[in-house]
Amino acid sequence: MDIVVKGRKTEVPERFRKHVAEKLKLEKIQKLDGKVISLDVEVSKEPNPRQADRSARVEITLHSRGPVIRAEAAAGDPYAALDLAAEKLDARLRKQHDKRYSRRGARRISAAEVPAHVPDAATLNGTGALSSEEGAEAVPTKKIGSLEVQGEGPLIVREKTHVAAPMTLDQALYEMELVGHDFYLFVDSETKEPSVVYRRHAYDYGVIHLSTDTMVTQPHAPEAGGMLGG
Repeated sequence: MDIVVKGRKTEVPERFRKHVAEKLKLEKIQKLDGKVISLDVEVSKEPNPRQADRSARVEITLHSRGPVIRAEAAAGDPYAALDLAAEKLDARLRKQHDKRYSRRGARRISAAEVPAHVPDAATLNGTGALSSEEGAEAVPTKKIGSLEVQGEGPLIVREKTHVAAPMTLDQALYEMELVGHDFYLFVDSETKEPSVVYRRHAYDYGVIHLSTDTMVTQPHAPEAGGMLGG
């Protein structure tokens, strides 16, 4: 496996290529993921002088026979950005490795053992029906935040309100990649309406725009929302 280093609208000096080879240890990576096929490092430069503190951006993409793992970071120079991105890649590789290890080591439990391992698990009688349905109508309802839930409901409910300056679609995509998320909520500078950009497959992206429909009178109508989809 080789490391491919390329620049996007910028030249990559040989010194930086050597630093990449020293920073990204292939033996260490292959120890965490033995199915690695290729490792790409892309360097780009932000021309906006107001973003000089994060003008250099490094994106590392690891292709394997499993899921693609990506890590990106921005800093004042490409060397610092590479160090940050390499740390993120290492953390994600270890998380993926630990997840595979825990799955292999986990013991499957039988259906008879489920009630002993899962609190409040439903049990079935000899006919395959729920063994007890008493109290189904007596489930307490309570208010948590802005939600009305039955029973215990969600363990954690958190609401956030952010003040956001309108931005273009290109800027929203840049911000999404910068934080490493699969979606990014923003206010479109052209329409002044809330919108969402999201990652689809590989390097394809999707965008959802929300607009106010004066004909919609029911705030909880199914048409009032959107789903992230193909």
